[in-house]
Amino acid sequence: MAGRIRDEDVALVRERSPIADVVGEYLQLRNAGGGSLKGLCPFHDEKSPSFNVTPARGLYYCFGCGEGGDVIRFIQQIEGLSFVESVESLAQQSGIRLRYEQGGGYTARNDQGQRQRLIEAHREAQRFYAEQLLSPAAKEGRRFLTERGFGRADAEHFGVGYAPAGWEALTGRLRDAGFSDQEIITAGLAGQGRRGAYDKFRNRLVWPVREVNGEIVGFGARKLDPDDDGPKYLNTPETPIFKKGHLLYGLDLAKREIARERRAVIVEGYTDVMACHLAGVPTAVATCGTSFGEDHLKVLRRMLLGRSNQGGEVVFTFDGDAAGRRAAVRAFAEEHGFASETFVAVQPDGLDPCELRQRHGDSSVRDLVADRKPLYEFMIRTVIEQYDLDTAEGRMAGLDAAADIVASIRNDGVRKLYGVNLDHWLGIMDESFVQRRVAQHVAARRRSGGAGSAPARPAPQAPPGAADAGPYDVRDPSLQRERQALKMAVQYPGLASEFDDLDAESFSVPQHRAVYELISARGGVRAAGDAREWVAGLCDTAPDEAQRAFVTRLAVEPMEVYGELDEHYAQEILGTIKIHSINRRVANLKSRLGRLDPSAQPDEYQRIFAELMSVEQQKRMMRER
Repeated sequence: MAGRIRDEDVALVRERSPIADVVGEYLQLRNAGGGSLKGLCPFHDEKSPSFNVTPARGLYYCFGCGEGGDVIRFIQQIEGLSFVESVESLAQQSGIRLRYEQGGGYTARNDQGQRQRLIEAHREAQRFYAEQLLSPAAKEGRRFLTERGFGRADAEHFGVGYAPAGWEALTGRLRDAGFSDQEIITAGLAGQGRRGAYDKFRNRLVWPVREVNGEIVGFGARKLDPDDDGPKYLNTPETPIFKKGHLLYGLDLAKREIARERRAVIVEGYTDVMACHLAGVPTAVATCGTSFGEDHLKVLRRMLLGRSNQGGEVVFTFDGDAAGRRAAVRAFAEEHGFASETFVAVQPDGLDPCELRQRHGDSSVRDLVADRKPLYEFMIRTVIEQYDLDTAEGRMAGLDAAADIVASIRNDGVRKLYGVNLDHWLGIMDESFVQRRVAQHVAARRRSGGAGSAPARPAPQAPPGAADAGPYDVRDPSLQRERQALKMAVQYPGLASEFDDLDAESFSVPQHRAVYELISARGGVRAAGDAREWVAGLCDTAPDEAQRAFVTRLAVEPMEVYGELDEHYAQEILGTIKIHSINRRVANLKSRLGRLDPSAQPDEYQRIFAELMSVEQQKRMMRER
């Protein structure tokens, strides 16, 4: 039986652990007047701060959920510890040696609670690893750091160390320090072999993973020998003190800057955290062998949302490759549970922050974060890039895929603004139509999952092609004009000589383009002879029964014309189609310009801009005619 901690020692722990300082390690507090401090409660979700701390009395209380107590109770709740473990944790940080009741008296205890023993083991392991980084065996490890722009002082600041190649190098050190094999295994520092414990990390660089209060609870390690069969990165397994879903590497160093700037930058690796901090982005943190999730959000929320009802910023940095985009999609799935504004910073050439700093210096890392884009914009643009936006079908398919994302935005005003942007990015140039489409998706979401729901989004489907195109609305004026032009080309080719000046893109639906291409394949209307033979030849050339039937229908359907059909009317119809075709080209080019970043793609931007000016000139000339 461990025994009871002496009452005087518990009182000393309370005295030397100012509640404002301890609570301030976990959430941001502001002056509430009357000697009290206030912040957002970490134990329940709330929009306005109702969590109060009274330093003079050493107490906290939340008027929202009713939780309250002293500094020991706070650590119990926030860390999920027992009373004894909480006292031991605070005592360790305050340098207090506790005494326990044993056989009617009190004595200093060497066998602290399990949590404290595991933390002590990690503290000793970190000292050992740091020493080993200076040894001859760690030459490759030091080279790895140097090549990435990190010196000895940087390694010491972040606690980087080296795990020797031996099977019992650390295990032997911990045994000599009084730890049992079972304790070393439970801590995740060793594995269980047939002959006992063996080192978990061997011939690897190691980074200590600390809780927000600075206590080391695990390690992340990278192999140095490429021929090693083990994984490139290896992290401490789940243990009684290492819960990777709750931990963020670097948070102990970044917490005060995160609270001050109200911004957290999420990177993907330990060296990325180092690079960001050294480059002037001290708010960078990274997950520990897992994707960013809801529990990570809760940890950051306490620091970001302490000053007002408005959230801070969370900026995700991802590589510009497919894996980085998948990571962004995962982050987007979690975004709905977070009140802060969420952004994405992606380096187009795929460099991570560490590589970026190496090649282009500190300012490039700061610029990467400064050029962040809202996560919603990133996701919308990522989705619509999968479609051929130079076709009407592609834009419509992209609209429906992106409209579902816009519909998931809870704020009505923000959703409407993204609808405006979506119209611009797609080049549809019909804002009211896009807004109606978004509204339809909003209604569908509410029917399927209730208000505020965010159901899983299906993967965007490939845009349809001409082969599976369905019927279209013949009441559409632009389609009526196209149909008139095709009927003229089939029935009265002699009047439609300017038909051959069109191209397939002059027609907005697949059925019409297919007939145009069929006519072109026959030499165009200028090659037409006898009207009956001309129609028969078109039907014979048609590749399938559906197209043959459509050509036949065009051949027998009456022309919709007032008065007598003549060459002037034919020119008028064909000229109107040319104008509408040019309008679509203008819309397409403007859409492409809207999708380009002029600073990142200056040459392509100038090329498209010059093409747009040329097409606009053609448009003016057509109208003058």
